Amino acid sequence: MPGENTCASGHAQTAPPPSSYELLRTLRGARGGVPAPAPSGPAAATPPALAAGRAPAPFKELNHAHLHISGFDPRAAGGRQTLKMELRGMPANCPPQITMQLQSDLITHGAARQQFVRTTRGDWRPVFVEFSSRNKEHGQYQIEVEVLSPPSDAAAQAQKWVCTFVILVPRRDATLTEIHQIFLSTHKNVRVMADDASIARVSAPAGGGYDLDVTARNAGIAHVDLSAPQGKIDMGFTTIAWDEELIEIDMPGASRAHPHPSRAACLVNAAPEAGAQRQIRLFALDECVLGRFELVDPESDVLLSHFGDDGQDNSGLTRRLSGRHAAIRRCNNGFEIEDVSRYGILLDGVWPGKHKPTPLRLGMRIELSASIKGIVVLSVSAIMPHGVILHRIDQGAQAECFYLLAPDRHPGYPLPAFAAAPNAAALPLLFHHDGGFWHLDQLTGKETALGPNTTLDKLSRVAKHNRFASEPYPECWIIRTGASDLHSTITAQALSTA
Repeated sequence: MPGENTCASGHAQTAPPPSSYELLRTLRGARGGVPAPAPSGPAAATPPALAAGRAPAPFKELNHAHLHISGFDPRAAGGRQTLKMELRGMPANCPPQITMQLQSDLITHGAARQQFVRTTRGDWRPVFVEFSSRNKEHGQYQIEVEVLSPPSDAAAQAQKWVCTFVILVPRRDATLTEIHQIFLSTHKNVRVMADDASIARVSAPAGGGYDLDVTARNAGIAHVDLSAPQGKIDMGFTTIAWDEELIEIDMPGASRAHPHPSRAACLVNAAPEAGAQRQIRLFALDECVLGRFELVDPESDVLLSHFGDDGQDNSGLTRRLSGRHAAIRRCNNGFEIEDVSRYGILLDGVWPGKHKPTPLRLGMRIELSASIKGIVVLSVSAIMPHGVILHRIDQGAQAECFYLLAPDRHPGYPLPAFAAAPNAAALPLLFHHDGGFWHLDQLTGKETALGPNTTLDKLSRVAKHNRFASEPYPECWIIRTGASDLHSTITAQALSTA
């Protein structure tokens, strides 16, 4: 008889396992603080077996680090989709900005890079990742995720979490039933089926992490009761959401320091081709000052000389440039330039006024100075999220160009669209982060630290015969070293003669 543990003859009987309805009713009573009738006899210790004939994983709250992924619709085969990814359960000592790197054959160029930013409430702003299954063979595709937390005041070392999840790309002619059988059955931890005029009842309290798959067919009836005295219930039938646990990877002694830290450097081309510059000068400063070339004790960061018919001339018209002529810095809407000189500057032929910052725009013509034209003429050839590129459009056009980058600022991947002239679009994508300069491959998202020992020939958009110099003006170092050696030689000869 129901509720009895022995038959009429006194033989012990094996009680059937509790149904999913009884299990959820018991769970609701336990979470609500109200005692619920527990299954009697041996059934209380029996693992639940649901109508599908399989014992699912028990309900659990993910209180540790995990990604909540939502917005996936497996029926949208062959089209663009967007995944909403939310970071939850992270340690309290994480810095306010965390990097997420993704790799998959579904993602454009095979990789993507996103930034999680902590809000004032303490949670993390969600990010959106786009991918397309167009021209992809149906099946399952892995998406590998790395979450990187740099060192901070609260965390002395970098931290790294990883996870891998699978996205199903169904056939174009796949039915919704087939998709549910293939995908939902692997992601739902409770599956209830009512078949042949049977009834399936599911009752769950508000809150918690329930993944339910309820099916009623062949005159079956499904009844779902989700009581919600407070909070909200999200029921989505067109998209799928799930949680992926983040596994922290041990990084003993890991350091995010750049192998060759620098705030100013140069790429030197030993054999520049037509249209290429001999020196690509790199600067990563909060404020970059342009001024007169001085071999000893220069006042500015970018040292400018006049180029005439005979090449570089560090005297003559160069002396009509101020030691501190103009300053370029980052502002709220991009980058701006300010005249701080005695001789003035012209922006597109107009003097902006002294100490009046003016926003830079693509193609802007910068002339130094305003009193004598043609000493140095620059053009803004690219305005990027993390810096600007300046090209000379005077007789020094083949000699040098300049990267003025915001220090320790990653441009993000994929890189947001930005305006660039053809001469700047052909240059490599460089940025400054973790104390040094990096090369970013726009196709693969691979980052390469730049240093004297870096092989540059295999990097995208880097011309042959290039080398990395630790100083922005390596030719000046040679001149200074040669002068010092000559002075030492003369002094030694004089002493020996005496």
